[in-house]
Amino acid sequence: MSRAIRARVGGLLITAIFVLAGCGSGQAVSSSTQEGGSGASPSASADARIPGADWLRFDYDAQRTGVGPALTGITARNLGALRLRKVAIDGTVDSSPIELHAIKIHGRSRDVIVVTTTYGRTIALDPGTGARLWEYVPPAIGSYQGTYQITNTTPIADPGRRFVYAASPDGLIHKLAVATGGEVRSAHWPARITFDASREKLAAALNISGGSLIVTTGGYVGDAPPYQGHVVMIDRATGRITAVWNSLCSNIHHLIDPPSSCHASDSAIWARAGAVVEPVSGRILIATGNAPFNGSTDWGDSVLELSPDGKRLLHNWTPTYQARLNATDGDLGSSVPAVLPEVNGRRLALQGGKDSTFHLLDLDRLNGTTGGASSRLGGELQDIPTPGSDQLLTAPVVWSHRGRIYVFAADNSGTAAYILSGTRPRLHVAWQNGSGGTSPVLAGGLLYVYNPSGSLNVFDPTSGRELTSLSAGSGHWNSPIVAGGRVIVPVGDANNHLTSGTIDIYHLPGR
Repeated sequence: MSRAIRARVGGLLITAIFVLAGCGSGQAVSSSTQEGGSGASPSASADARIPGADWLRFDYDAQRTGVGPALTGITARNLGALRLRKVAIDGTVDSSPIELHAIKIHGRSRDVIVVTTTYGRTIALDPGTGARLWEYVPPAIGSYQGTYQITNTTPIADPGRRFVYAASPDGLIHKLAVATGGEVRSAHWPARITFDASREKLAAALNISGGSLIVTTGGYVGDAPPYQGHVVMIDRATGRITAVWNSLCSNIHHLIDPPSSCHASDSAIWARAGAVVEPVSGRILIATGNAPFNGSTDWGDSVLELSPDGKRLLHNWTPTYQARLNATDGDLGSSVPAVLPEVNGRRLALQGGKDSTFHLLDLDRLNGTTGGASSRLGGELQDIPTPGSDQLLTAPVVWSHRGRIYVFAADNSGTAAYILSGTRPRLHVAWQNGSGGTSPVLAGGLLYVYNPSGSLNVFDPTSGRELTSLSAGSGHWNSPIVAGGRVIVPVGDANNHLTSGTIDIYHLPGR
């Protein structure tokens, strides 16, 4: 199969009209589209008042706020008009899509969504029809397709919107042309970021800061050693690796080859958001999973702040019970630090994990001091339970609205909103419910939470009132994006190791 497959003209379009059995105010009529879809796009006749928008990476921005476009065309009043377009593809997308607005492909300007499947197929679709525009297939896919070796990464679009960067389970990062899906190949592209892709998994979303692509590595279920979580900085123009920071054996400043040559294993950087880029300073925040900690070369179960170039560890926060987390598979790094707006000159962040607790941190005094990274434990400002007092494996939303700072989060047992307030800032629960979810997003003034049990729930973010609950396919780590009159969420579970899947697109009429 070629690496870039053009859309099939005159593909089969199957439409079945039915009413979703959802609760709340919304009823969505559905039309199911087989992969390939129709060549005609309804976007030209769609309501011109619905603005198009880009959603170029996981959680919308480099800071991972999860706050998308202010105008999406979807409001509390027209949620009931949403219809469901189901698009079948040849892979499961256990991550998030991205969207680029008004891209010229096959001679026409159109919106484009891009997804990466668990076996590394990167597919561009027209969200208005479900038509497949192109598909990139990794050359080595035959060696791992159908096995445990997968990826959950979300691809990322270059700020110039000419290229998309995507991962494949063989440890490579690919640079693809948005217009054709063709791969850029050079001395350094594709870029290899691990020497043992069978153990070092590409699980987290990709990020961009300045001229660099940021990639992190984790491990597979069962934590089979040896592997080490690391951060890799790649020059977007050339594909050359400019920095490697290893969370174990951090005195080694290149890819560890082989991973068994390091004295320690694990410390996966596997949370959905991967690396977070702090605003203004450009420093990089990550959180690590189970592994040894010694405060000098081994940094298991810690929040870590790196220099903007990814070469130096600046500071750390490590809980007082780090050893217990390591011994009980209690990964602190199942989520990432959520950076909060400054309050009274204080730079704050919020870290949740498998310990079912949010920890409020001062980024200028991560371990309670202004010193550098060390073996000192503790130093958090506040501990507060996660929404359902359950393990947090998702990324929170951070939203500033009418002078208040909100944090929205979901776990398997609930969804909650927190407000940060006070002269000595602390978090307080604003509302919560028992509806579980993956990483929520906020767009157009509405909070969207995908429940992997099979629903897409929409809430008023300030009151917590459920506005609608729409039926959806079941999933795992998938999460939605919202732009241009559409809510797009892939469904399916990577752990089923399937080579087929579905994208659910809830859309306003004509979108």
